Amino acid sequence: MRRYEGKVALVTGAAQGIGAAVARRLAFEGAAVAVTDVRPDAATALAEEIGLEQALGLALDVGSRTAIDAAVAATLDRFGRLDLLVNNAGGCIVTSEPEDTTTEDWHGQLDLTLVGAARCIQAALPHLIQSRGNVVTISSVNGMAAFGGVEYSAAKAGQIAMTVNFAARYGRLGVRFNVVAPGTVRTPNWDDQADDLARLEKLYPLGRIGEPEDIAAAVAFLGSDDAAWITGHTLPVDGGVLTGPNLLDLSPPPPR
Repeated sequence: MRRYEGKVALVTGAAQGIGAAVARRLAFEGAAVAVTDVRPDAATALAEEIGLEQALGLALDVGSRTAIDAAVAATLDRFGRLDLLVNNAGGCIVTSEPEDTTTEDWHGQLDLTLVGAARCIQAALPHLIQSRGNVVTISSVNGMAAFGGVEYSAAKAGQIAMTVNFAARYGRLGVRFNVVAPGTVRTPNWDDQADDLARLEKLYPLGRIGEPEDIAAAVAFLGSDDAAWITGHTLPVDGGVLTGPNLLDLSPPPPR
């Protein structure tokens, strides 16, 4: 299925993990893709893997509106339009206990995760109005329930609230805004925490943690015309963890 023929997407934080899987999936479905990341060499390497006739690797720091504007301009210069913004850049940068978190820690986490996504939307919005395009933001189940990481969770919840408001404001102009909220996903951030992943996967009703491709499939759906009447929604892609922990070993066997 090639739902993105003639479409152009810009993906932030796209050099590895979820962002890279999203870029590959959109390209597979026919999109031209701006692969953006704070590590321009890694972004260029992925663009070369996809194929330079279809992909462009760009430096992009979501903390800089100047850098965002430059990446959007380069995308338009190369491909002539913008149909989809995927806000994926971010991460958990606060490691202290919440009662010890400094004001600077709070500002750093919110700027990277929430304000960074808002900056990207602001820069892309005029072009998305022109193309009647859409935005998919990668939030987290942490923004929907208490899984720890207070500052990170608050920033992710902010992304969801921001998305609802943008959806209500710009729907009449044909621009859609949606969120994908992953559970635990196997990315390079977990490379040195194999034991933690093994422990976490037992909590998931589907019996495994997520793969980047699971998230990419959801993004590809929400960003496509198959979701043309969906806006302002959050789609958990979480192996069922929001239903509660895996209780299989604690429940009576099903009737035969």
